[in-house]
Amino acid sequence: MESISQRIAEELGARPEQVTSAVQLLDDGSTVPFIARYRKEVTGGLDDTQLRTLEERLRYLRELEDRRETILKSIIEQEKLTPELEKDIRSADTKTRLEDLYLPYKPKRRTKAQIAREAGLEPLADMLFDTPEKDPEAEAAAFVDAEKGVADVKAALEGARYILMERFSENAELLGKLRDLLWSDGILSSRGVEGKEEEGAKFRDYFEHDEALKRVPSHRALAIFRGRNEGVLQASIKLADEPEDRRATHPCEKLVADFWKVEHKGRAGDDWLKDVVRWTWRVKLLSQLETELMTRIRENSEEEAIKVFAKNLKDLMLAAPAGLRPTLGLDPGLRTGVKVAVVDGTGKLVEYTTIYPHAPQKKWKEALGTLATLCLTHQVELVSIGNGTASRETDRLAAELMRSYPKLNLTKIVVSEAGASVYSASELASREFPDLDVSIRGAVSIARRLQDPLAELVKIEPKAIGVGQYQHDVSQTNLSRSLEAVVEDCVNAVGVDLNTASSPLLARVSGLNRTLADNIVAYRDANGTFKSRKDLKKVTRFGEKTFEQAAGFLRVMNGENPLDSSSVHPEAYPLVERIAGNSQRDVRGLIGDSAFLRTLNAADFTDETFGVPTVTDIIAELDKPGRDPRPDFKAAEFKDGIEDIRHLKLNMELEGVVTNVTNFGAFVDVGVHQDGLVHISALSESFVKDPAEVVKAGDIVKVKVMEVDVPRKRIGLTMRMSDKAEQVAEARQQPRKAQSDKSAGRKPQGASQPAGRGKKQQDSGGTLADIFANAKQLRK
Repeated sequence: MESISQRIAEELGARPEQVTSAVQLLDDGSTVPFIARYRKEVTGGLDDTQLRTLEERLRYLRELEDRRETILKSIIEQEKLTPELEKDIRSADTKTRLEDLYLPYKPKRRTKAQIAREAGLEPLADMLFDTPEKDPEAEAAAFVDAEKGVADVKAALEGARYILMERFSENAELLGKLRDLLWSDGILSSRGVEGKEEEGAKFRDYFEHDEALKRVPSHRALAIFRGRNEGVLQASIKLADEPEDRRATHPCEKLVADFWKVEHKGRAGDDWLKDVVRWTWRVKLLSQLETELMTRIRENSEEEAIKVFAKNLKDLMLAAPAGLRPTLGLDPGLRTGVKVAVVDGTGKLVEYTTIYPHAPQKKWKEALGTLATLCLTHQVELVSIGNGTASRETDRLAAELMRSYPKLNLTKIVVSEAGASVYSASELASREFPDLDVSIRGAVSIARRLQDPLAELVKIEPKAIGVGQYQHDVSQTNLSRSLEAVVEDCVNAVGVDLNTASSPLLARVSGLNRTLADNIVAYRDANGTFKSRKDLKKVTRFGEKTFEQAAGFLRVMNGENPLDSSSVHPEAYPLVERIAGNSQRDVRGLIGDSAFLRTLNAADFTDETFGVPTVTDIIAELDKPGRDPRPDFKAAEFKDGIEDIRHLKLNMELEGVVTNVTNFGAFVDVGVHQDGLVHISALSESFVKDPAEVVKAGDIVKVKVMEVDVPRKRIGLTMRMSDKAEQVAEARQQPRKAQSDKSAGRKPQGASQPAGRGKKQQDSGGTLADIFANAKQLRK
């Protein structure tokens, strides 16, 4: 445990005792949100990001320890464990290194080397390796034995070769050196499969693509792997200085020879040993190490893609809520009509219908009348419009409604439909609206996600929200674990109203699960609203540990105790009462009195349980109890008359909403049913290393149209408002330069600068047109 804590502490830049304390809390059943907020003294102030990293590393290192003990046990049973080997195994710091050390002792099927040993050929192998001066054929003659399966000299030498090949290829130190060489100097090379050019057209950027292995961006690596899986690309790893002639000595062969001190000095056995080295590399090690490094690239790329997805999901879930106000939800459609749902200020469905304002029915006036009646009847304040098919047409209808009935005082907003169809067909939606058509359920979701995005999005499987890149190509287990953690952190950062929250939202609260959430709702339905947090202990299966983990994140508005509506944990109520008592005031009088609270010194109220960090948090919470960390609500204004990609013109300036952020740029909805791409090089006037530094999902941004390709539905945008489309057009006319290795001194693929730009640009992986060639698949 000490070694694990020490290692994680070094990685986090924390003290070992901080890590040890956090690990103990996690092992005792505490959640990351609870530890981050209410146990700062115990962990020395580790935040939720550090704790999530700690949790992941703890899982990995414990798996490593379990595997280490299994390996040691296996080698001990074979009676082959030496003090030196045990030391190496116990000091191995990665699973790869551990498996390299275990390789010679790992039980395996009967290999050709094993068969050769059984035939008594190991002494021959040792002799030829130790004394290259001896003639291999002459020495092998003494080992010919038909009864043992060694028919002739050729068979004897072949058996000896297999023994040495296995020995050469199972040395952990050599494997490490070869792996390091390939990683540092290797190139990921992809080629199109002959005859599959048309089928794999969307991967044409990778039909002849070479890139330094250690610098391949996540999205390009995953694109290549997808193309390989679809059978239209071939991928391999090679060295920058690898000879084209396969008869020449490969650098890795030289490394193997140098490691085992195989030299060519004109001795009788030198040619035979050189041949063994060549076979070792080409037959045993090449495919093995290539597979390993491909796996490493894929895992690294998946990890980065999952981080991108998690960041986008967090931004989307913490988007500004419009507020719990009566809302009209419109799920746009043409032939099938626009589905309409009205929800009240608590999100409860109060009325629904379908209108047909668009072609082919074109019942525009009738639709306006229906909407006006609904808005007037239910005192609707907000109109939420899904951004799918017929979105802009429906947005126009809402605008006409506002112009025709100004006294309704409506506000209209177009929202993302991502995941709404998944929710509509889910078991949860079926339980909530058993008699409601799936399409109407979608309209309800669209209305609610404007009121409170977080409360609605928790009902949808995170992967279905669709704000990642290559989400179907990554480890689904790792993706789910990461996204579930994001949802948990978001929900607990905001807090949950105990008396209005749905079961799915309650289930995301620290310490709760679906069963406990359902029990809370059942208690609420049977007994009415909760009057205080302590009433939670009356809920079935709600024990003391659960109360400790959950209570601080659950809010009781207008309850018996004013602190129940804040993030102050019930365990700290006596502390607040002590603060109030010292000033001869009641608790209710403290809340919101900023002038008085600013005079307090946190150190004056610390004790054995609560240190300065917690007391400081409590005083801040008393100042603004239950404050929502999410930003204030505002909506993008799509330009009137710009409703289709064909309406876009070069250099047109628009307002839009960022829908997705990837490693290569951001996608922006400008209201034309097709998101445009702002490439990373066009996000800012200055150099941008990570698009997330500039924008996040849900941001409202100003963009300029740089490129419009109507047939292929591609839109190029820039946030560099000084850019001109003509520059991009001129840059596209420049011939693409083939990418070459670093030693050739050429610029990487796509590194040429557009004319007139004159600023440092990122490696884009091709021109803007090339990027769009993969944009659709990158967003899947």
